[in-house]
Amino acid sequence: MRAWQVHELGDPWEVLKLEEVEEPEPGPGEVVVEVEAAALNFFDALLCRGEYQERPELPFTPGGEATGTIVAVGEGVDLEEGLRVIATPFPSGGYAEKVTVPAQGGIFPIPDDMPPEAAAALHVAYQSAFFGLHRRAYLSEGETVLVHAGAGGVGSAAIQLARAAGARVISTAGGAEKVEICRKLGAEIAVDYEQENFVDVVKEATEGHGADVIFDPVGGDVFDLSRRCVAFEGRIVIVGFTGGRIAEAPTNHLLVKNYSVVGLHWGLYNNKIPELIVETHDALVRLYEEGKIDPLIFETVPFEEVPQKLELLTTRKTYGKLITKPSAS
Repeated sequence: MRAWQVHELGDPWEVLKLEEVEEPEPGPGEVVVEVEAAALNFFDALLCRGEYQERPELPFTPGGEATGTIVAVGEGVDLEEGLRVIATPFPSGGYAEKVTVPAQGGIFPIPDDMPPEAAAALHVAYQSAFFGLHRRAYLSEGETVLVHAGAGGVGSAAIQLARAAGARVISTAGGAEKVEICRKLGAEIAVDYEQENFVDVVKEATEGHGADVIFDPVGGDVFDLSRRCVAFEGRIVIVGFTGGRIAEAPTNHLLVKNYSVVGLHWGLYNNKIPELIVETHDALVRLYEEGKIDPLIFETVPFEEVPQKLELLTTRKTYGKLITKPSAS
C-alpha cells in the first residue's frame, strides 16, 4: 500500500516521500482502518520538522486525523469490521491507505451517511472549539463571542458552535473573501482586520459592553487588542499563537474589568479526562445531524500533492480545512 514517509526531519514538502509499505496488522487492542479521507493540519508540518511536543521514531507517516472503515480487528477489541469511524492515529499514520489505531481512545464511530470529507474535518477543530467555548469559557446563550481567524479550521468551527449555542458572533479575518466566509458561517459582523480596527467595531456593536468571550488562536498583537474590548467578567480563551509572537497578560489589567485569560490545550484531555472527548464527539455528531454545524472544506487535494498542500497550509493562504483521499487517488 502507499503511504507518505518521513525518513529525516525537515519541511514536509522536502522530506515527505510517497512509498510502498507493508500493510499494517492489528496488535492486541488495535484496529486497522482503511482511510477514506485524511485532514491536513499544521501540527503535521511541525511533526515533519521535529518541532512538535511529540517526536515519532523515524521513519514515520504523518496524519493525525482521518476517517474510514475498520477492516481488521485485533485481540481484545469488541468493535466490528465494517464500522465507519473517525480515527486519530496521532502522532502519525493518517497519510496512508490503511492505518493501525488503538481501539481505546483512537476510534470514534460516525453515521454511515456522513461524507468522509466532513468526518475527517470534524474531530480536532470542532473538539478544540467546543472545549474552548463550553469547558473553558462557559459560554451562555445570548452572550457575544468574538472569534479571531474565523475563516480558519478551528475559527470556522468556533463560529458555528457559538451560533449553535445561541450566542451572537463577531469575527475577524484577513481579506474580503475570508470576511464573506465568516458571514456565511453565521457571524453577524465580520471584520477585515487589514482594513478595520476590530476593537472599535466590537465596542460599537455591543454599545460599549464588549465581547463576553474572545476565542483567540492568533495571539500577539491580536491578544493585546482583545484586552481592550473584552467585557466585564469576560473570558479570553488562548487557543494558539499563529501570529508568531507569544503575548503577555499584564495581571494589573485583569483587575480593571475582572476578566479571565484561560488556556486551551485540547490534546491534554485525551490523557486527563478522555471520557469528555467521547461525550463531545457524540454531541458534535448530533449537531451535525441537526444541520447546526458543517465543516468548512477549502479543498480536497490529490494524495500525490500532500507535501505541496502542507506548504500552502503553513502560509495561511487557505481557509477551513484541506482534505486528501488516499483510496481515491
